[in-house]
Amino acid sequence: MSDFAVYPSLKARRVLVTGGASGIGAETVRAFAAQGADIAFLDRDPDASETVAAETGARFQLCDLRDIPAMQAAIKALGPFDVLINNAARDDRHDWQDVTPEYWDERMNTNLRHMFFVIQSVAPGMIEAGGGSIVNVGSNSWWEAKGGFPAYATAKSAVHGLTRTMARDLGRHRIRVNTIVPGWIMTERQKDLWATPEGLEAQKQDQCLPDLIEPVYVARMALFLASDDAAMCTASNYMVEAGSI
Repeated sequence: MSDFAVYPSLKARRVLVTGGASGIGAETVRAFAAQGADIAFLDRDPDASETVAAETGARFQLCDLRDIPAMQAAIKALGPFDVLINNAARDDRHDWQDVTPEYWDERMNTNLRHMFFVIQSVAPGMIEAGGGSIVNVGSNSWWEAKGGFPAYATAKSAVHGLTRTMARDLGRHRIRVNTIVPGWIMTERQKDLWATPEGLEAQKQDQCLPDLIEPVYVARMALFLASDDAAMCTASNYMVEAGSI
């Protein structure tokens, strides 16, 4: 493991991560905890949440982010916050021919809708504090024209529009809004479900860099964007995809 940077401005900073019990979210919780941040997360998996909380000292609330009133109540119980890492999503595969209106709506609720309403819930506290940082987690899947999950790719492409418009609306309050754009990140979910030897080799060929991408590198980008080092960074995309677009 590399010797990574320490960001003094993150010490005691109040941070919320959505989907913080596994994958990129859990790695992000660990990264902020190591910086001495006051870290909290939302997730719907009780066992995984307990594990991450015990490991990091993070606070958490169980909730399904598709249930907007439940999410709002959870944030009220945990907040206010200086930093939001809007991470939660599920890249379930689906054939375009099989998608129903109900499934489409459920995918939007899972991968997009909650991101706006989480911002809406945390922004007043950031305004009162005099500023903040919001980091939306997108995906390079649509940049690369990947197939096999049209509803997911559509939702993730919309994250960029959300970032840009909210950066304008919240910028006057010194709240920065950016997007992290991960490539294929080797979470346990990806390894269990889709990381075949053939698929991994093809991914390496698509990337400029030869190494597969571990979740820690997305978490490190989140730390930078949350820190005072990124004080003049907003409305932008920050790629963590090993040059694969």
